[in-house]
Amino acid sequence: MPEGPEIRLAADRVEAALAGRRIDAIEFAFEHLQAFERRLRGQVVTRVDTRGKAMLTRIDNGWTIYSHNQLYGRWYVCARGETPRTGRQLRLAIHNDRHSALLYSASEIDVLADERLLEHPFLARIGPDLLSENPGVEQIVERLQARRFRGRQLGALLLDQGFVAGLGNYLRAEILTLARLHPLTRPADCSAAQLRRLAQQIIRLTRRSYRTRGIVNPPSLVARLKAAGYTRREQYRFNTYGRDGEQCHYCEGIIEQAPVGGRKMYYCPVCQPRD
Repeated sequence: MPEGPEIRLAADRVEAALAGRRIDAIEFAFEHLQAFERRLRGQVVTRVDTRGKAMLTRIDNGWTIYSHNQLYGRWYVCARGETPRTGRQLRLAIHNDRHSALLYSASEIDVLADERLLEHPFLARIGPDLLSENPGVEQIVERLQARRFRGRQLGALLLDQGFVAGLGNYLRAEILTLARLHPLTRPADCSAAQLRRLAQQIIRLTRRSYRTRGIVNPPSLVARLKAAGYTRREQYRFNTYGRDGEQCHYCEGIIEQAPVGGRKMYYCPVCQPRD
């Protein structure tokens, strides 16, 4: 599933194509949304926001198109009149005089009045968005210390969009590696210094992945790995994620994998000791 940085990058492309332009035509595949086509046609897209893995296309008449890519959804942006080659099913098409923004395969789409956005079940429960709302280190530390989060294992907590919005499987693995915390550790088990280091890595790696289009390792490490012959496919972009059985880039430990939070968790037992 795309994580927060990938959704924000998709939103950037959609926003560049649509923002400030009038909607010439709009088409919803879902019948219950088709009544909105007339209401939105002729209106202007003002901006495209993200809330974790959800995208909010803002319209100037007080309505917002909510979409969540889930596992298979994908946005395409192309010149008006062009159609991408894909076997996917088109769910939403927004056309202006120059471009088309096309959402394929997504099953979660809605149209909501701006004043009722927080009534949506997903938007009502998510935590601060790491890219759109820019929470600071102290805010993340406060959430880690909150009663509802402090007793949970970090490997599961970092997947909970109610904690912070936008983290997923690859980010949680890399964040915990650089924070030097085992995935079964709880915030309640951590010192103040450890919580602060974890909060810093949550923010830093999410923003780095957005800037670099998915490369999470530090630039100096990436340069060293490239010089050693690593390719992106061989994962100079990651240290732990997807690299079980391989050597950690920071030590001589061998990356391990175990299910945590219902998904595969990758970690280095040397950098991230259980105690």
